Amino acid sequence: MLYIVATPIGNLKDLTLRAAEVLKSVDLIACEDTRHTKILLTHYGITTPTTSFFQHNRFTKGEYLVDLLKAGKNIALVSDAGTPGILDPGYNLINLAIKNNLEMTFIPGAAAFVNALVLSGKPAHEFYFAGFLPNRAGARRNHLEKLKNLGCTLVFYESCHRILASLQDINTVYGDKEIAVARELTKKFEEILRASPEIIRQKLAKSKPRGEFVIVI
Repeated sequence: MLYIVATPIGNLKDLTLRAAEVLKSVDLIACEDTRHTKILLTHYGITTPTTSFFQHNRFTKGEYLVDLLKAGKNIALVSDAGTPGILDPGYNLINLAIKNNLEMTFIPGAAAFVNALVLSGKPAHEFYFAGFLPNRAGARRNHLEKLKNLGCTLVFYESCHRILASLQDINTVYGDKEIAVARELTKKFEEILRASPEIIRQKLAKSKPRGEFVIVI
């Protein structure tokens, strides 16, 4: 069985009881960064062996993991934070398992975009999760323009390195419309900012932005 296990996005206490039980019971844990996952496992006294499964070895390691599953091993798939398969190489292993008719199940838990969407106060009955915005300004503005007419709430991830530039482009496309920006979700310095893109940009620009961001429009 392949267990797709959601892990905390910040606060280690957010690991579910079921997820902890699965991580203890499987034969192997496939994770993006074994060092990062080791912090979580040590916190819960879990000694299950781990193996790296990340963007650059996803094809060769994926075949190796499929062979183990075919041989009767139980494997847990985790990402560095949150739900595997969402903007991470876990997607590849999940599809390999499907193609090989292998059993799998999902152990639910945290996803940063869900937290931010709920905390934003924006309508959540219909929304579009667009992942990360393009890196380049021109492509980013074009992408924002294309999404403008969807008529539903938009949710994006953004890094601390591009958050100021992205907010500037959002202001260009959407004007002073109130948006929400969440960062450091579930962590000590969790912050939800609700204002126009320019006001939030000015606030964040007062110090070097840190952490992972979620933007809700």
